[in-house]
Amino acid sequence: MIAAQSAYSDSKKHLLILDALRGIAAIMVVCMHTFEIFCAGDYHKLIINHGYLAVDFFFMLSGYVMAHAYDDRWGSMTIKDFFKRRLIRLHPLIILGMTFGAIFFYYQQSAVFPKIAGTPVTSLILVMLIGFTLIPIPPTMDIRGWNEMHPLNGPAWSLFFEYLANILHAFVLRKLPNLFLGLLVILAGANLYYVAITSPSGDLIGGWSLEPEQLVIGFTRLLFPYMAGMLLRRIVKIQIEKNTFFVASILLILVLASPRVGDHSNVWLNGLYEALILSLVFPIIIYLGAIGKITNPLIQKCCVALGDISYPLYITHFPFILMFYAWVSNNKVPLDLGVKVGIPLIITTIGIAYLALKLYDLPIRKWLTKRFMHQDLATK
Repeated sequence: MIAAQSAYSDSKKHLLILDALRGIAAIMVVCMHTFEIFCAGDYHKLIINHGYLAVDFFFMLSGYVMAHAYDDRWGSMTIKDFFKRRLIRLHPLIILGMTFGAIFFYYQQSAVFPKIAGTPVTSLILVMLIGFTLIPIPPTMDIRGWNEMHPLNGPAWSLFFEYLANILHAFVLRKLPNLFLGLLVILAGANLYYVAITSPSGDLIGGWSLEPEQLVIGFTRLLFPYMAGMLLRRIVKIQIEKNTFFVASILLILVLASPRVGDHSNVWLNGLYEALILSLVFPIIIYLGAIGKITNPLIQKCCVALGDISYPLYITHFPFILMFYAWVSNNKVPLDLGVKVGIPLIITTIGIAYLALKLYDLPIRKWLTKRFMHQDLATK
């Protein structure tokens, strides 16, 4: 996922460009979420129209990086150590994101969120405590009105699926030979095309609820990208080192910002387009990132910064965006004014992510590593 390990043993190439691409994708998600309120449910009007596919990119990147970082280390690393590493890497910011969601929950009251006004503090606290564990809640416990599994911090749904992928990786996927893993990728890919093309809305938006149709979308969005990322790392060697950063970055931005394909009468075309992006374009982008090498010191620093803020930005931005939604809804804010406020908001969420990283996440991970691991854990 977005918080895939981004530092490796000395014998492995540090995939710095992939770190940067993760950061770019996170910023694209924030931009999409910020202006999503103005599409009024019609995703043909969504700004950064395919920004939600960044999640699928994160899953593919996670599969690739998990295979790169861990699959030759199982002889010296137990499954328990693997899960401790993943929990230390992911969970502190999950708790912070849920805390932000609870603190700012009542500031999000509007017609967009019909249940907030009637939610007692006791229910809010209960949902927050459950959210700390990342255990999804059923629609009957929803306190916002969107039937999310994590109503205090919506993007946490993808971290729930990331944990499932890590469990599957540790117990099953890492043991599979390439041929069998390839067969699973083909089957998951066929399912991806079926779900995307037959989607009533013509897209892969979904996965954030325990409702059956949402779970189907969630597992579809997880399994193909994650396993395809693993397979890509296994069968394609990292040898060539060229300056591929700008090509990979521009391609990723163009794909995520591309307009919707087709119209309301042939929505299946957009579903086909999204399946093609996942199965053809994302692997190319990851390959370009993996073979790349950056020698310019300034660009190196930019890539490091993008990688550093990627996960904190993704997992902390949404509560602030939801307050923006409430302001837009309650005041009937037009798009031109929304853009003037939305852009500074995006910059603010990036600043908050940086502070969360430096003042909270890194110190806590350092302490947890010292307390619970036998050796130092990479800090990224």
